[in-house]
Amino acid sequence: MCDPQQQPFDGLTDTAPGAPYQFGLYLQVRDYETDAQGIVNNANYLHYLEHTRHMFCKWRGMTFGDMLQEGIIAVLKRLEIEYRSSLCGGDLAKSCLWVERKGPRFIFHQDIFRWPDMTAPVTSAIATVVATRDGKVLRGDELATILL
Repeated sequence: MCDPQQQPFDGLTDTAPGAPYQFGLYLQVRDYETDAQGIVNNANYLHYLEHTRHMFCKWRGMTFGDMLQEGIIAVLKRLEIEYRSSLCGGDLAKSCLWVERKGPRFIFHQDIFRWPDMTAPVTSAIATVVATRDGKVLRGDELATILL
């Protein structure tokens, strides 16, 4: 669990309890991401989740730009999201994920926690991603070495 006295940093260490997380990314909620009541607009959680997936790939050694240069396009096929509570302007959050592979699909299990509390996710999501090249779904072997 996070030590509130530590300066937050990104990566494998210091993720969150309760799941086999591979990666964690700290996020600062900005005021413009909130609505009139000061809580994060639901659409911004989608940005947080996607940004975490992108940073995870970069942390593992392959950016989305690298994939594109190799002719690989990662496509979000499905996203299930559960909003449990709300973040507010100025909150610090930790977005954690772990990945599993099912055939050509990569399933990202993602939770966003309020930091340093980290007791229960404010948002949970399952994102299904496939890799394509020339409009055809790949077996996924190209990404498996990076993501798993």
